[in-house]
Amino acid sequence: MNVNPYKLSLVDALKKRLIVSCQALEDEPLYGADIMAKMAIAAEKGGAAAIRANSIVDIKAIRQAVNLPIIGLIKSVYSGSSVYITPTMVEVNELIETGIEVLALDCTHRERPHGEKLEDIIKYIKSKHQLIMADVSTFEEGVRAEQLGVDFVSTTMSGYTAYSSNEKGPDFSLVRKLVENVSIPVICEGKIWTPEDAKYALELGAHAVVIGSAITRPQLITERFVEKLRK
Repeated sequence: MNVNPYKLSLVDALKKRLIVSCQALEDEPLYGADIMAKMAIAAEKGGAAAIRANSIVDIKAIRQAVNLPIIGLIKSVYSGSSVYITPTMVEVNELIETGIEVLALDCTHRERPHGEKLEDIIKYIKSKHQLIMADVSTFEEGVRAEQLGVDFVSTTMSGYTAYSSNEKGPDFSLVRKLVENVSIPVICEGKIWTPEDAKYALELGAHAVVIGSAITRPQLITERFVEKLRK
């Protein structure tokens, strides 16, 4: 079986490392591609191994600003579906054209917009020789994503689907179960607020960790301090 040498080098580059999610939606104070590019620069200077970014404009700005692999996605909302991370072939094609290293894709069991099927989307992406990170919410979704041929599986959606475990902190149990049962790299993402949590995820066998809000969303960081002081 032929193995993509670039995939091997990227997997090695991310091993036991930090991926920083630089994202801000329109209703957030730091919204703007120029600001996200500066966030990515700060993350690179701090030692991040890769950047996770949302939207074509942000991805292009970050690409110009840093020399790090980009895990790209597009958040789009469609009526009749709760899938919003790279939900359709439209977003897939836009992302592939940017030259991102990894494409992040919602791989939950939920119905996709326009009746598109996950297996068809993954097959198409792989035909374009594009690496895929599956964002899942449950163990079963992670196993299925591996069977469909993705390259990484991430716990991104745990707690964000109606049927998944809504932990107060990172879903370490999901990380552990995936590590023990799949052969592709497992990425721990979601609700990581401390270096201790990130370190523990790696100790469980996670290949890398993704941290967003705790680094790049100052309004949420402030809220946590305020809430603690109120108590």
